[in-house]
Amino acid sequence: MSRRSNRTRAAEPAPVTAPAASDGSVPCPCGLPAAYADCCRRLHRGEAQAATAEQLMRSRFSAFVVNDGAYLLRSWHPRTRPAVVDFDAGLHWRRLEILGSTEGGAFHQEGTVEFVAHYVEQNLDGRLHEKSRFVRHEGAWVYLDGVITPTQA
Repeated sequence: MSRRSNRTRAAEPAPVTAPAASDGSVPCPCGLPAAYADCCRRLHRGEAQAATAEQLMRSRFSAFVVNDGAYLLRSWHPRTRPAVVDFDAGLHWRRLEILGSTEGGAFHQEGTVEFVAHYVEQNLDGRLHEKSRFVRHEGAWVYLDGVITPTQA
């Protein structure tokens, strides 16, 4: 999710504050109807593992929102993992839209999740449309790679 696609001028960017690591009562950035503490923060802290590829995708989006590079690296397959995650301070992830998924459940070894991640950068709305591949590595779901689809402005 570090790549960006087409951007359009935002009418009025809504202020969004990333949940603080200590504030678990705020809604989870992943879009599920749960508090951050009860949803993705548990995965970020290593208190739980993603049960599905989609849950891992959602938790990784949330990690981008809260700038949790350590979690992103831990949840990335060692074969494709970068040395560091470089966060762009001017880019603010806003919303995740899951478009569909294949496999990626409790009894699968691989799966895909297609999503659109919405962001704002320099008062411009942007979208990242990707179909991500996930695999099990040492029993846990990890991000392998993805194909980015160009989006229309």
